[in-house]
Amino acid sequence: MRKNKILILGVTAGGKGKLAFELAKKLDAEIISIDSMKVYRRMDIGTAKPPKENRTAVKHHLIDVVEPNESFSVDTFLSLTDQAIKEIESKGKPVVAVGGTAMYIKALLYGIFEGPGTDENIRKNLKEQIGKTGLPELHKKLSTIDSEAASRIHQNDEKRIIRALEVYELTGKPISTFQNQFSAEPKDDWLVIGLQREKEDASGRINARVKKMIELGLVDEVKSLLAEEKPLSMQARCAIGYAEIIDYLEGKETLENQIEQIKINTRRFAKAQRTWFKTFRFVNWLNLQENDTVEQVLERSLQILNK
Repeated sequence: MRKNKILILGVTAGGKGKLAFELAKKLDAEIISIDSMKVYRRMDIGTAKPPKENRTAVKHHLIDVVEPNESFSVDTFLSLTDQAIKEIESKGKPVVAVGGTAMYIKALLYGIFEGPGTDENIRKNLKEQIGKTGLPELHKKLSTIDSEAASRIHQNDEKRIIRALEVYELTGKPISTFQNQFSAEPKDDWLVIGLQREKEDASGRINARVKKMIELGLVDEVKSLLAEEKPLSMQARCAIGYAEIIDYLEGKETLENQIEQIKINTRRFAKAQRTWFKTFRFVNWLNLQENDTVEQVLERSLQILNK
């Protein structure tokens, strides 16, 4: 095998997890999850965590590492990932990283985007605007300034919206112009495999996944989380699937409407992922067909590794 550190990326519900599991079994590797929501304990159904039997068969890192009331940053991700890589390599095993959180992937492959410093006055003014007009209005403002960044940032993600607007006020440039600097070869000798599907196929898989999540008990999972002594962090509340069900449970919308909204928001998220991944270089893309089996995708992946 040419590389001992492999990363599998692609849009949500694209089959990354299944490929990572089969590849890890084949190579006697361990898996590192690159997902900003799978890190939360008890948020299982809505984040589509790997089945417990898979996590027993192959060790997975960075799943269930923080409580739902806690925040989780890129810095924390990188620190835990570095520890996991050292642990795996100390056993003489390959690393298989897998996920679709583009910001974490970029940080892993290229390092953290530092950007300009902070300005407390700007942040204070932006928070005052939120109090007056609401967060969605600031997201609309961001859309006019930096549509690329707005497409990647959820309208309820206060921290990232404020940061994007702060960078613009400090520099006069959209934050996406700074974040698009990553064109060099990935550091630390990673081999990157990307999974691509036709939009119609990807949308169908997303719709099927949402349907399965509801059948598995997503509503009860959210109820249980809301009943916990400590409230969900804003980061956890904003997660697709959870935010919509919370609105249903608070009587703001019907369940039927919110199930459809989860599908819509997940498809939008997939579109944002595709936008991010277009900026990635040195990715070995596999164009998958609707009827491709995981065994076929595994075989094509092994061919890339053995070139």
